[in-house]
Amino acid sequence: MSPTLALQSPVFLFYLATAVGLLIAGGLILAVLKWGLRAHVGCAWKAYCGWLFMVPLLILGFFLGREAAIVFLTGVAIFGFQEFARVTGLYNDRIITAAVYLGIIATGVVCWMRNPTDGSPGWYGLFMALPVFVTAAVLAIPVARNRGQGQLQLLALAIVGFVYFGWMFGHVAFLANSAYAYSYMGYLIVAVEMNDIAAYAFGKLFGRHPLRPNISPKKTWEGAGGALAVSLVLPWILRPTFPHFEALDCMLAGLIVGIGGQLGDLVVSVFKRDLGIKDMGALIPGHGGVVDRIDSLIYVAPLFFHYVRYCHGLSPSA
Repeated sequence: MSPTLALQSPVFLFYLATAVGLLIAGGLILAVLKWGLRAHVGCAWKAYCGWLFMVPLLILGFFLGREAAIVFLTGVAIFGFQEFARVTGLYNDRIITAAVYLGIIATGVVCWMRNPTDGSPGWYGLFMALPVFVTAAVLAIPVARNRGQGQLQLLALAIVGFVYFGWMFGHVAFLANSAYAYSYMGYLIVAVEMNDIAAYAFGKLFGRHPLRPNISPKKTWEGAGGALAVSLVLPWILRPTFPHFEALDCMLAGLIVGIGGQLGDLVVSVFKRDLGIKDMGALIPGHGGVVDRIDSLIYVAPLFFHYVRYCHGLSPSA
């Protein structure tokens, strides 16, 4: 990944054109609804403004190259964990919180480093071992401070925070080391967002039966089925960006996004329901916090990563 390769990559240019086209189309639709049909689109307009903020940042990070993408995605992971730490109260313990921050930064550094064995970008072995080292370091903090009361909940929150927001999301950053980085990362972001949109749209149009009413009352089985159907079709539409994918790969990639994306959304809904909050933050207009925007991607990324690595290898990038 580099600016030169991006401009020469049909895949990057395809996803760039797709993103710009969707933003223009979305803006025109909202304009027609607001000024032509006099419809109330306040919430939709806020969400659209959020996309106007997020999409250029994503495109810029991927355009600038492998290192910039890893730094950008590590920053997203840090903001995501910060939201989680604040709403759970973990943020009040600055030492344990700092340990998790260091673990997330270490994840980004390991994605950036070259493997000392063969010189390929990304130290995969250390990346996979990081949860062991970070967990061991976090568990040692109460021992070092000689504290025994009120520590178990803090430790559990810290470990979940690192593994979920730091390490699992870190798989997206590690994909920047692949020869198919533009294909894999572009597909993940587009497919996960389309899965979310399809679940919402099908739920609104046909939703009758609650999916998990005690976790997310507005989600329905009809919405989940529609999202899965869209996710199964999308890899076939985007198949030209995966020249090495067979039919089975397309089917499994669709299942990973269609099922994993909805599970990721529900997992974060469990967090919010237990905490009694609607959003994890308010950083992005119309979208809540960072976690509210990447919840599905967090769950899908490691599943997709290990599937493509096992079946095709990551193939060191140029």
